[in-house]
Amino acid sequence: MERIKVGVIGLGWFGEHHIDTFQQLPLAEVSAICTRRPDHLKKMSEKYSIEKTYTDYMDMLNDETIDMVSIVTHVPDHMQIAIDAIKAGKHVFLEKPMADNTEECDRILDALKNTDKFFMVGHVCRFDTAYALAKEEIEAGNIGKIVSIYAKRNLAKWITESHLNKISALFGDGIHDFDLMLWFTKAKPRTVYAKTKNTRPDLKYDDIAWALFTLDDDTFAVIENIWSLPDNAPFAIDAKMEIIGTEGAIYIDNSGSNYTVLTRKGLSYPQSTYWPSVHGLRRGYLKEEFDYFLKCISKNEKPSVITPQESRDVVHAIRMAEKSADENRIVEF
Repeated sequence: MERIKVGVIGLGWFGEHHIDTFQQLPLAEVSAICTRRPDHLKKMSEKYSIEKTYTDYMDMLNDETIDMVSIVTHVPDHMQIAIDAIKAGKHVFLEKPMADNTEECDRILDALKNTDKFFMVGHVCRFDTAYALAKEEIEAGNIGKIVSIYAKRNLAKWITESHLNKISALFGDGIHDFDLMLWFTKAKPRTVYAKTKNTRPDLKYDDIAWALFTLDDDTFAVIENIWSLPDNAPFAIDAKMEIIGTEGAIYIDNSGSNYTVLTRKGLSYPQSTYWPSVHGLRRGYLKEEFDYFLKCISKNEKPSVITPQESRDVVHAIRMAEKSADENRIVEF
């Protein structure tokens, strides 16, 4: 079996998760890594035994032996790197959000018209068992027509401190749940009314957000994102969703309460589903997401669990919600 040679661009906390996870998949060979920080590049190279290292991603893209790149940079850098990778003839896995705004997403979509390589944005929640099973129940018609969806994805202050100068709570996490809502309903947003607030003015972006979308099938879709829970909140993430239909309902608790730890420091629900490390091996839904994309490449089958257009549409929706909050009015799509 010929392995797919992968290059990882961006070596922050999540970029390292990408390296570690790809290295444990039989279809992948992490052959190159890239970051602008030489000292960190050397550290990652030695830790994961990767010989090819780059401080300029264009040098990596010019390496014809690399089949695929995984882009794990800050969001404002997504568009140009993705377009350059597409033009270089690489398969591209791009972490969500697809880009910083709708216009940048559209430029990526334009670039994709001229390639036969595959492209996928990392909306990992579509690979979460609970959400995927909910999709199957909905597709089977078991809860009737969806009339209302509510989701929250809330985090403690200590987790979000380093993120809120780069991305808002709404754009950082609201994009997860609203993507799922569009996936479940197959509808399009018609209007949105949102409110946001910043409880820490020293940080750039708002850490509290609520948004009410009305979809074109008359479904109400509400997302809550609060990135200012007390530091002693027992969960890494407080994530729940309720999907109400005309003939049934689905309730999802994704706060990790299936794994509870009590120590002298108190009660906690450590993250145990998305990218845990067990017996020295990476497990979880991130691994399943990567495995899916690699198998698509291996089988020459275009990814269908999430499409580039869907990734673009949810960026547009969340930016419209931010516009609603900024202007304090209902915004029509």
